[in-house]
Amino acid sequence: MQSNRERRNSIPDASALGAWRKSSYSGADSGSCLEVNDSHREVGVPVRDSKNPNGPAVLFGAPAWQAFLDYLSR
Repeated sequence: MQSNRERRNSIPDASALGAWRKSSYSGADSGSCLEVNDSHREVGVPVRDSKNPNGPAVLFGAPAWQAFLDYLSR
């Protein structure tokens, strides 16, 4: 059973959201890819495993996602 925190930080069926895109670091032939949906970036960014599009997505809050991007750009 999921805790309240886990429910707030995940989306059980990621296929319910549209506008998924693969990471720019994923190769075209790579089977291990992450997809992001940054269409509502000011609120949060869900991330899912591209091999499991109907599976869950982890939801990163906007400040956490921006911190992640800032770290990558160093």
